[in-house]
Amino acid sequence: MHGRPRKTAKAEDLVASAAKAEKLRQLQSQLLRNHNDRIYNKEALEICSKLLEVNPEVYTAWNYRKLAVQSNLESCGDHEVVQSIVNQELKIAEIALRRNPKCYGAWQHRKWILNLGSDKADFDQEFRLLDQLLKADSRNFHGWNHRRFVVALKNVKEEEELNFTTEKINTNFSNYSAWHNRSVILSHLMKQNAPGFDPREKVLTEELEFIHQALFTDPDDQSGWFYHLWLLDQIIARDSPFLISSWPAHGTELILSSNTSVKDFQHFESTEYAQDIRALPIVLYFNQAVKGVNSTTVTVESIFTENVDLIWKPLSASNSVEAHCWVTYLNISERDCNSLEPYSIKVSFGNTQGLVSSDGCPLSYACQCEFSLKISPHSPGSCSKESNVNMVHWDNENFSRSEFLQIRPFLMSYQRQKIIANSELLISEWCSETLSREIMLFRKLISEINCKIAKLTLGRLLIARNFILSRGIQLTKNRTHFEETLQLYDDLIRLDPSHIGYYKDQRSLVLMDQVTSDEESLRKHCWLPKELSLTSAGQSVCLRLNKLSLTRIGFVERLLWVNVLDLSHNELQSVEGLEAMQLLSHLNLSHNKLSSMTALEPLRPMISLQALDISYNEIGAHSIDTKRYQCASSPLSHPAGTCGDVQGFEDFDPEEVKLYWDAILIFKHLHLTQLDVVGNPILNEPFSSLMIRLVPSLQWLDGRPAQQS
Repeated sequence: MHGRPRKTAKAEDLVASAAKAEKLRQLQSQLLRNHNDRIYNKEALEICSKLLEVNPEVYTAWNYRKLAVQSNLESCGDHEVVQSIVNQELKIAEIALRRNPKCYGAWQHRKWILNLGSDKADFDQEFRLLDQLLKADSRNFHGWNHRRFVVALKNVKEEEELNFTTEKINTNFSNYSAWHNRSVILSHLMKQNAPGFDPREKVLTEELEFIHQALFTDPDDQSGWFYHLWLLDQIIARDSPFLISSWPAHGTELILSSNTSVKDFQHFESTEYAQDIRALPIVLYFNQAVKGVNSTTVTVESIFTENVDLIWKPLSASNSVEAHCWVTYLNISERDCNSLEPYSIKVSFGNTQGLVSSDGCPLSYACQCEFSLKISPHSPGSCSKESNVNMVHWDNENFSRSEFLQIRPFLMSYQRQKIIANSELLISEWCSETLSREIMLFRKLISEINCKIAKLTLGRLLIARNFILSRGIQLTKNRTHFEETLQLYDDLIRLDPSHIGYYKDQRSLVLMDQVTSDEESLRKHCWLPKELSLTSAGQSVCLRLNKLSLTRIGFVERLLWVNVLDLSHNELQSVEGLEAMQLLSHLNLSHNKLSSMTALEPLRPMISLQALDISYNEIGAHSIDTKRYQCASSPLSHPAGTCGDVQGFEDFDPEEVKLYWDAILIFKHLHLTQLDVVGNPILNEPFSSLMIRLVPSLQWLDGRPAQQS
């Protein structure tokens, strides 16, 4: 057991241990011979029983007994003999469990036997055994798992099991397993709207009062805090997915042009697929990962492309068919660039089945977003990008503030109310009041004692309150507590350095929420670029989130309009989330903590990206970097014989593939004109040469013309 000092063995103990080992080897040899010869007689089973008495962890012995039981049952149909076999196997498993209550093989064998002969099992004896084992160790999760299995097999009422958890918790409120079992039972009862468990608000209020007794009795015990976290999730969570942001937003007026700027219009820099074709992305961002987004479940009405021809793609760093964010592209050809009249485009979904969450919950409402697109006249060839582009500089002197900077047309989050106006997403008064009461309660607690987990819970409550105030309604000034929440996580970083990574991630999300919470906050981080070659984008705004100590990116659903983003001088190890920002053309990730090229995998679907700065990170610093093989594009993540990106290496030297396969898979999808990699250990002459060949559109590499690099 943990914490027990190891004692020096005595001579007689060593002799006994050697004798036991010799006996064990003999029994194992006999078992393997019987197993190989398929001998299932009484003598062979007795040898197996003796072996399991000595060492119940021999999995082969349990599998051998299963084969023996199946063989003996096939050869005998007598009821009494079958009953005898079931009882004998249950007895063998019980002996093993009394020797080792956490033996996986014994629990699985007992479960298998009960499934095989449930009509012949003594369930009263089963519950008596479980009671004895749980009294000896109330947190034995094997016992609790088996109890749930037996309860389901016997059809015991869930209300009775809920009372059982209450008894166990009253006996010892540090019983994590009892709290967990209680959450499982209550989840099912509330979902089924069982009598006495509806409305859920009443049930959750009673459970909060119940858990408070445990939390305030011993605030340092973590069992009750985990249950409180589960209750918090029940208060704010919704099963059904809903749309929280989109681009273009509902009611937006767009001008698609390469050289025009018109006041009060949303502008978009086109992405060129061919000389006479441009692509307009349509982005849908949901509150949770969804699947089934296709031309059947989502209808796009426009003159440019038939709805059935549109292909919706999940924007996710993994190869999953589920994602928070989905995108499709409207191809706009040269012949559409001559009309002066705006075109209306409608996006609707929720009218047909198929679009569901990862748990299978469908949308609870239908939604429609409508925007207009005006294609500005242009001279022949203006749809094409210039053959030469200026190099982008990210120095402070290349950006300026403007008191008259108008960013409201860009703020997608303000359209949220229109998106879900007809949905039933307004937060109940009970939910808001409950969270407010909990916040007051835990503020009082941490004013009396210095409890880490109480501070963490208060931080989570404050985040939850801000979340519900922004869900289903326009962002308002009522969303406060940012400074208080940030201070709580600063305290936790100081008090609990062993979990500093988690605290920094949560702090980063709070900070991102604060920065993007309203127009006033966001305006402080918006700058006008002086030298960026973005004349085709109209009024370009650079969102500068640099030097904020960010370790994680969040709330990108509010930033879908951004085309210039500065995330330099942070502590980012991943850029997950940026894949949703389909308008992003210029991105600065310099001076972060990116350790490998695979950390850039979310950038692969960003077809508009032109300038990327990843200088002064840690790419290539680690001789053994296992994260390289955890990404979705890793060759190790593809089963043998599958197609895909793994087949894209044939044009490269085998030595290049060996060293830079992750860079090849990521950069071959991008159409960059500028790349900065200086300051990373991976940079050398072979790597620079590879980048120039890999990205034909590249004109600037590490501050010099690509041809000279």
